[in-house]
Amino acid sequence: MSICLLGARRAIQWSLLLAGLSLTPWAMANNVTEKGEVFERTVEEHGQRYSLIGSGVFRYMIWTAYAGAYYQAGESEPQPLSDVPRRLELAYFHAIDAPDFSEATTESLQKSLTAYEFSQLEAEVEAFNQSYQDVEPQDRYVLSWDGDTLRLALNGDTLYEGGNAELASAMFGIWLGERPLDEDFRDALLGKN
Repeated sequence: MSICLLGARRAIQWSLLLAGLSLTPWAMANNVTEKGEVFERTVEEHGQRYSLIGSGVFRYMIWTAYAGAYYQAGESEPQPLSDVPRRLELAYFHAIDAPDFSEATTESLQKSLTAYEFSQLEAEVEAFNQSYQDVEPQDRYVLSWDGDTLRLALNGDTLYEGGNAELASAMFGIWLGERPLDEDFRDALLGKN
């Protein structure tokens, strides 16, 4: 009797293993991977459903800094600077201090906006910059605009919320605008390569 149970148990284990192996390609097809960081093809967040547009890896000088994925809701063509709901997810490979994020954000916006445009957003940029926290490897920041609210979240915890569409476009423009941090990374996020 115990030999029969052992045989049945092995048959069940083999069946489960084979079923798991047959599901693996399906599960992987629902994700993309960039340097070991996995991004979902669709994400639901704050009542919005977002579809992946593109993903890539951002390199700074000789370092691979982070992997990222760009999503939009309901639009098949990338529109990162429009008012469509969108989200950018960044997975970090290195520790970065909060003041470094603030400094980089301010400098990037000053380079990509006119002096007048930046002056109109300066107080809100300062409030946004105050929300940054230090990151460690494998931490993830998500920047999202749902059509009404700009959010910054770290590992799922919301750090900032605001309702300024111009600030949202300026923030997304850092990575996806006419003068992004890196054109190759922008093009990967927009699904161009």
